[in-house]
Amino acid sequence: MNDPKQQVNAFLAKYKMHYNSIDIEKETATFIEEMEKGLRGEDSSLKMLCTYLSPEGDIPAHEPVIAIDAGGTNFRVAVVHFNKERRALIEEFKSYPMPGSNGEISRGEFFDTIVEYLEPVLDKSDRIGFCFSYPTEMLPNGDGKLIKFTKEVSVRDMPGVEIGSSLTKTISARRTTRPKKVVLLNDTVATLLGGKTAVPERRFESHIGFILGTGTNTCYIEENKNIFKTPTLPHEGSTIINIESGGYGKAPRGIIDEKFDRDTVDPGNQQFEKMISGAYQGSLLHEIMKKAIEEGLFSRQFDELMKSVHSISSWEINDFCLYPYSEKNVLSKATNNKITGNDSDRLVIYYLIDAFFERAARLIAINLASIMIKTGTGKNPCLPVCVATEGTAFYKSKLFKGKLEYYVKNFMNDNMGIYCEFVKAEDATLIGTAFAGLLNKDIT
Repeated sequence: MNDPKQQVNAFLAKYKMHYNSIDIEKETATFIEEMEKGLRGEDSSLKMLCTYLSPEGDIPAHEPVIAIDAGGTNFRVAVVHFNKERRALIEEFKSYPMPGSNGEISRGEFFDTIVEYLEPVLDKSDRIGFCFSYPTEMLPNGDGKLIKFTKEVSVRDMPGVEIGSSLTKTISARRTTRPKKVVLLNDTVATLLGGKTAVPERRFESHIGFILGTGTNTCYIEENKNIFKTPTLPHEGSTIINIESGGYGKAPRGIIDEKFDRDTVDPGNQQFEKMISGAYQGSLLHEIMKKAIEEGLFSRQFDELMKSVHSISSWEINDFCLYPYSEKNVLSKATNNKITGNDSDRLVIYYLIDAFFERAARLIAINLASIMIKTGTGKNPCLPVCVATEGTAFYKSKLFKGKLEYYVKNFMNDNMGIYCEFVKAEDATLIGTAFAGLLNKDIT
């Protein structure tokens, strides 16, 4: 068997890494079962976190709200209001370093710094929407208790601190101003809400927030009567549920997935994320290539050249797909240094990458289909589900987006009879955060 594609398929099948081993309908049923367990408060790899935020109601026109986005190296601040056509207008935009991202600081310094950032806009509104994308226990009053900081942010004595109330207390201590009301949410929820305003003239049956970047997550709108683990919610109405789908632990993993997981800093956790998201793509594909070298899929010369390569990034994977003959890419260079005209190594790499993204697309299709089947939405193609989508791993990958669209058409539309549409909202996080601050203004 000399055909590189056949060799790759046989190799992936041997190690249970081939996308054809994933039964979409079977795995969708398993994902839904985990969702339902999470909503009942039973043991589940899906946390199904109640955000206590409602997506229902009309946004008040021309009412300003302060929107904050904190979730990485940057801390963004803006004043947002919506016109009568529900289109967002962003003003007073500023970007600052995330407090605690350049060395450890105290809790007081953390909130003092935030208030300094907010100082120029504090008189613009009594409402603050705060996108706070760190592990947080959301509370019924719209606030949240920090579980821990991630992304290299270091602040002393912060676990368990209520972010919103601490911020309002700091504001009150520093200046005389009317009390502020803070509504806390994460980036996936903000993306869902941003999607609701992206195309106001369109009608959708429901909305999903989908992130595929460094990590991955999804959120959706659930009827309150189905959120059994939160009896304090009113029986009527709906609430946004943060699935925390990156932690899904029932996806069919292969032998190389399991070995890769054992070697990470948090084995057993974020199993779904480790199979698809940008933070892990390069490392997992590197692991797959090393096993393929052992199995004899590559030339000896390629093996020797790759021994000096200790890591591969998701950027380098995508760059190879775009420029497979480049001298600047580590993978391309390893395939260029051989007998002229021998493309076998290059083709093996491409087919391994192609199969990796094919599998990722199947897994994401399962995630999205499960939400729609669970909620009974998307059955009318004239009223599809809006999937508000953010993340470089989705938009900048040469291979992924087209493959996911294939599964949406062939499996979700044709086989399951459900319809969705991917929507990219400009400044989705800030706009969705502003949406939350205005729409949930009466939360107590």
